[in-house]
Amino acid sequence: MPQRPYIVGNWKMHGTRAMLSEARAIDRAAQRHMKVEVALAPPYTLIHPVHREAEQIGVGAQDCHHADGGAHTGDISAAMVADAGAKFVILGHSERRQNHGEIDAVVRAKAEAALSAGLRIILCCGESDQTREAGKAVAFVKKQLKASLPVEHEALANGAGSVSERLTIAYEPIWAIGTGNTATIEDIGEMHAEIRALLIELFGQEQGSEVRILYGGSVKPDNAAEILSTPEVGGALVGGASLTADSFMGIALAAAEADEG
Repeated sequence: MPQRPYIVGNWKMHGTRAMLSEARAIDRAAQRHMKVEVALAPPYTLIHPVHREAEQIGVGAQDCHHADGGAHTGDISAAMVADAGAKFVILGHSERRQNHGEIDAVVRAKAEAALSAGLRIILCCGESDQTREAGKAVAFVKKQLKASLPVEHEALANGAGSVSERLTIAYEPIWAIGTGNTATIEDIGEMHAEIRALLIELFGQEQGSEVRILYGGSVKPDNAAEILSTPEVGGALVGGASLTADSFMGIALAAAEADEG
């Protein structure tokens, strides 16, 4: 049975308690759009407040540390974000890879920690404009994803239930994040098809075909319908457009309509 479209808002370094009103509005609107799974990843400081307010939407974290605890000043473990109310964690976002020097092995270690803490993971991948212009985008993304995925982790390899209950992939071309640029529908379709083929290779036809692959990169209400109608696009990871209920739920509505189509 196909999964519902998954629309995830990444608030990044935005949000104080004043923005709880937007989270409440998103939650109320999500209750009217049950055909779409809606989630928010606020900053650490708002995970528990949003979790406490939410009745319908999922609540997650934007990152976690790979260690269970210890002398890691300023870091937050997977168990800590789970304790705050998070049900999933976004890992390997290009902003973490670029600004914090996170290599694939670090992303994989974080994914293993998150799975061990009972969290679902949204694992990000994406190429730079230079890599795309060189004609190496597909090869780069597949290599990055394969090196970042904890394929042999017990929760994925041997856990009860399906891989798709624990794993979501988000394809975000770096050059489209926060720039106003979006990849062409042809490029999105090609990359999502290649990612799907890799997931089937890694997890088998039955499991690999059900993992949702999100698209991220300047997704807005006015371009969401076309993007979300593209084969193998199972939802969107939304940045700036997730900061207000009106724009974010406009994308969720487009997802519902695309799914019905």
